[in-house]
Amino acid sequence: MRNSLYSARYKRFLARLRGARKAAGLSQAQAARRLRRPQSFLSKVESGERRVDIVELEELARVYRVDPADFLERS
Repeated sequence: MRNSLYSARYKRFLARLRGARKAAGLSQAQAARRLRRPQSFLSKVESGERRVDIVELEELARVYRVDPADFLERS
């Protein structure tokens, strides 16, 4: 875990992302279909293999029916 991709802060972000999907009652495959993406996209995002940009974050929030700010860490 050598770069910011795997920082503790990013890991907490990924945990919130996975939690939102699960709270929405969606599997990775179901969420991916709603995003019109392959399931591997969500797998890579949730594992930290692929970083999420702001547009993708908005799309994920829409599918999970949460405010995009819910994914951000509060100080």
